[in-house]
Amino acid sequence: MSDNGGLSTSEGHPTCNLPLRGGKGWLYEGGIREPMIVRWPGVARAGSVCDEPVISTDFYPTMLDMAGLPLKPQQHLDGQSMVPLLRQQGKREPRNFYWHYPHYGNQGGSPSGAIRSGDYKLIEFYENSRVELYNLRADLGEQHDLSAGEPDKADELRRMLHQWRNEVGALMPTPNPNRKE
Repeated sequence: MSDNGGLSTSEGHPTCNLPLRGGKGWLYEGGIREPMIVRWPGVARAGSVCDEPVISTDFYPTMLDMAGLPLKPQQHLDGQSMVPLLRQQGKREPRNFYWHYPHYGNQGGSPSGAIRSGDYKLIEFYENSRVELYNLRADLGEQHDLSAGEPDKADELRRMLHQWRNEVGALMPTPNPNRKE
């Protein structure tokens, strides 16, 4: 697993993340969705496939669980053990996933945050508070922004994203008073 999708920039890097949009430094699926391979002999069945979304913050509680140690939820606030998935004990309860990218990147990404809730994903761009809403099941390539056509869903997810940022104390970017336009 990687911490981000492949590098795909205007600088000429050759990675292609199609059909996913964007790449490293972006909150589009090309920047945050990547494959993961797990090997756990005697537990995870070789060659099995799981389509259940997970996130890197799941590693710590998973390793504790694999070692038979008690989970420490105060230390892995957003993480959940993947052991039930690796043991093929069914799906987990639905959960939301959050990303916070409060800076610019040389790949072209800009300060933004995102939430995925079920099939829906909302990206909020911090510079102008603009949002984009996608249904990933119907539009994995994030080509059709639904925010204007589904304003209630966009508002709901934006509220959830803001609530999460407040709960975790996410630092927000502030304008540079010395910036020259």
